[in-house]
Amino acid sequence: MVQRLSATGIQSPAVLAAMGSVERHRFVDSALVNQAYEDTSLPIGLGQTISKPSVVARMTELLLGSEAAKSGLGRVLEIGTGCGYQAAVLARVAREVYSIERLRGLHEKARSNLRPWRLTNVHLIFGDGMEGYGSGAPYAGIISAAGGESMPSAWCDQLAVGGRLVAPMVVTGGKQALLVIDKSSHGFTQSILEAVNFVPLKSGIA
Repeated sequence: MVQRLSATGIQSPAVLAAMGSVERHRFVDSALVNQAYEDTSLPIGLGQTISKPSVVARMTELLLGSEAAKSGLGRVLEIGTGCGYQAAVLARVAREVYSIERLRGLHEKARSNLRPWRLTNVHLIFGDGMEGYGSGAPYAGIISAAGGESMPSAWCDQLAVGGRLVAPMVVTGGKQALLVIDKSSHGFTQSILEAVNFVPLKSGIA
């Protein structure tokens, strides 16, 4: 899988090492284990999916950026814990990871999946991801596993100066694309990248 990721353009040694060390089959249902290392999204219950390895790697590499790639990331917020896979990958490249999930069933599943890893730098929160998580702010990076029509203002507020936000966002024609937002002392700059397909961003808890 790591060789395929490298062949598709993932260059960060830290990201490739993280993807190689986190066993994806531990985060999918037993019936899907034989597909765990294919570059495909898989259902994890409650209408949600685990993202393709290539998308997880791409978003993690974007989050690192050029400066963080040298020194590592500080504190990161993940919106949408899902089954916990992305959080486990982030734990390898960031000093501290806060991951918030609005569906109690998935929050519990992620907690169960991550328990054997004993990741002391990962904090799982049950709550509304659209509100971010103010208690851990500011964040060097924010990453979202769900795509909305607009960027929640709480995320931008909780991003540190010098930080980066990577999220799918609905663009023209109702399609999703990856959006990268960098925050400086002068404000925000954004880049719209390739098309992606994530579950919709929703508010509230369930």
